[in-house]
Amino acid sequence: MTDALLELARHGLLDLPWWGVLLAAIAMCHFTVLAVTLYLHRDETHRGIDLHPAVRHAFRAWLWLATGIITKEWVAIHRKHHAKCETVEDPHSPVIFGIERVLLEGRELYVIEAGKPETLEKYGRGTPDDWLERNLYARRAYLGVYSMLVIDVLLFGAIGVTIFAAQMVTIPVLAAGVINGLGHWTGYRTFECKDASRNVVPWGVIAGGEELHNNHHAFPSSAKFALRPFEFDIGWAYIRGLAAVGLCRVRRVAPSPAFSPRSSLDLDAVRAVLINRMHVLRDYTLNVVMPTWRAEARALRDRVLAARRNRRLLTREPSLLEPAEHTELGLVLDRSAQLRTVYEFRLRLTALWEAQAASNERLVDEFREWSRAAEATRIEALAAFAERLRGYALSASSEPSPA
Repeated sequence: MTDALLELARHGLLDLPWWGVLLAAIAMCHFTVLAVTLYLHRDETHRGIDLHPAVRHAFRAWLWLATGIITKEWVAIHRKHHAKCETVEDPHSPVIFGIERVLLEGRELYVIEAGKPETLEKYGRGTPDDWLERNLYARRAYLGVYSMLVIDVLLFGAIGVTIFAAQMVTIPVLAAGVINGLGHWTGYRTFECKDASRNVVPWGVIAGGEELHNNHHAFPSSAKFALRPFEFDIGWAYIRGLAAVGLCRVRRVAPSPAFSPRSSLDLDAVRAVLINRMHVLRDYTLNVVMPTWRAEARALRDRVLAARRNRRLLTREPSLLEPAEHTELGLVLDRSAQLRTVYEFRLRLTALWEAQAASNERLVDEFREWSRAAEATRIEALAAFAERLRGYALSASSEPSPA
């Protein structure tokens, strides 16, 4: 009997070889990541997908065991992050708190925000409120974690303690550290949102697709995070698999720009521009601002204007620039009248969709006036963009404008 207990303590009920234990640990941690990205994030928070009730509850039960996360808390904190991004009310912005604190104390910042009833009340609506949630998952969150420790030790023996530790740090490291921290600090930006979000690669397999954080902030309710040919969202691969067997329904994905030739801007074109405004702004940057900058630097033989640093100043969301950078940008624009013109037209364009006129007729008139003025500048790249703008059309994949 004693020998049997010792053997159980050493190897557990499964008695796996070392590589089997490693694969099992990786699989369990990966399932935790999937539960967060598919259930908490894409299903519960942003409603980009509808998971089958059985799948939804399997994820909810697993998160209770592997993390102790309470659905309402996670959802409320993440929704507030989007609503108050990069402000003093953002629960975990490295722009506000500093990258070191978010990386090292992300869990503590989460706990602080979860303790605010007003956050849960305002941002946690629509989350599960059944008997299990009220009496087990939310009320006895740590019971699940302790149960996971027992399960790991029974299945794997003494090494189960190490597996349990890996499970416990998976989400604090990947979510609080890589996504909430590095995802607003380093990486590349495809879309110039008003927040500092960035795409962090190559963490796709271990972060569940969440590393495409800038794409997500550009289109929050999109079920698919990968938007460029070289990007890979493993979470989307699982969504497609679940959908194929009837366990998931995709509600919306980010719009893909469509074009329909028109002689003038009409209401449909304006609506398409508003829905695709992140794509429109990227188009303007790549096909108007950048070509004008390069052409002016060559024509004027201006080495200061041609400096690589100016690319960031000219393309970055203006609200994210530091005061000194605004001053530097002004000096750059003073070196070229054409560059200043196209930059000012960019600001005027974004102001149109941010203000959005009181009536559809007024909105169309304002876009037409912008287009006429752009063509009147006789700047080739700007005029070509104005012509292309009236060709934007609604596509089947279009989602509501990003928040």
